[in-house]
Amino acid sequence: MIEKNQDYNVDIVDLGFEGEGITKINGFTMFVKGALKGEKAKIKVLKVNKDYGFAKLLEVLEESIDREEPVCENFKKCGGCNLQHMNYETQLNHKTNIVKTTLKKALGYEVKVNNIVGMGIPYHYRNKAQYPVVNNKIGFYKDRSHDLIENEDCCIQNKLSDKLARIAFKILQKHKITSYDEKTGKGVLRHIVTRIGVNTGETMLMLVTNGKELKDKEKIVNEIKEEYPEITTIVQNINETRGNVILGRECITLYGEGYIVDRLGDFKFKISPLSFYQVNPVQTEILYNIALNYAELTGEETVFDLYSGTGTIAQMMAPAAKKVIGIEIIEEAVVAARENAKLNGLDNCEFIAGDVLKAIDLVEDKPDLIILDPPRDGINPKALEKILAFGVEEMVYISCKPSSLARDLKVMTDRGYKVKKLCAVDQFPMTTHCESICLLSKKQQ
Repeated sequence: MIEKNQDYNVDIVDLGFEGEGITKINGFTMFVKGALKGEKAKIKVLKVNKDYGFAKLLEVLEESIDREEPVCENFKKCGGCNLQHMNYETQLNHKTNIVKTTLKKALGYEVKVNNIVGMGIPYHYRNKAQYPVVNNKIGFYKDRSHDLIENEDCCIQNKLSDKLARIAFKILQKHKITSYDEKTGKGVLRHIVTRIGVNTGETMLMLVTNGKELKDKEKIVNEIKEEYPEITTIVQNINETRGNVILGRECITLYGEGYIVDRLGDFKFKISPLSFYQVNPVQTEILYNIALNYAELTGEETVFDLYSGTGTIAQMMAPAAKKVIGIEIIEEAVVAARENAKLNGLDNCEFIAGDVLKAIDLVEDKPDLIILDPPRDGINPKALEKILAFGVEEMVYISCKPSSLARDLKVMTDRGYKVKKLCAVDQFPMTTHCESICLLSKKQQ
């Protein structure tokens, strides 16, 4: 009988989807965060459910050759990334296996997954950082809590983000801007958010406040500009809601144009405070070039880009297509997509605001190719039926969640499509998240 708070010496026999070690105690499965396959470890049981349990890693008795010393001193506390203890090659293999295993379980057969595309330097890749402010301190939340960890140098955030956030926080503290209290709903400063144009050097600072009031606003802006003269724009975001949502809907530009511009390949993209923009531009460019390669456009095709966001994929497809039509539910993203198309001199892009399920009925054009890049939960089943009804010979599906991809691929393959090519791309090193891109075809082989 396994009980809470018991200690065991165990062998770690496998890895779970979240990178946690798996052991068997008298046939009973236990998940052990921080343990690696092949290790012997001393653990303490924390929780026992009907079919599995969770344990704390007390000591590694025999280390795996895959173990690596985490570069961040807060690795064991922070909820930002959870694979730093695993060498990068092993991380990539683990993510590839997650994709393979998930697809095989859903489809009933093994799908060939091309070698995952990793990063040359898998650190400091994030171009957007969101720093909560708690009890007049800045940092990141502990794993599974809202307790704060003060972190001076996050290994996955862009170094300019940390520098800019620290400067802004110091100045805000000087002016005695109080931090927001989640329990009482009082206080002013909730988050400091930074966005970096990695390929242009442009920088955005967002001060997320509990209401419009921000004393000494002009002095604060001038002091930030003085200490960080490279700043492109400073924005105040108003969030008066009680809860965990970071950004509100209203933004006030305090300095600059209220947006920054970054580049992906030959294309420029205007990034506003609320715009979605991939956080790893290096890997994003690789991912979208794979999508373009899979599409094999000749210049005669009408392409539907469904769940098009700010139109990044659509615009990279546009020079090789006859016409690209993007559909996106977030209206601000559609406005940005239209502006970006003008910025890039593209006149064969059309962007529609609306839910794919309904908006797709309003499009008179018929697609030759469909690009799918849905949210993490995948495609609404009713929307997927409408997409399949077009009967296009090929579709390119980009996914950030293997289980959602597997569920949708099951429906698509049951309807006559075959997985022609599939590749994983490591958009989020040091974390368990993994992007996949799949070419589906009904063409006769």
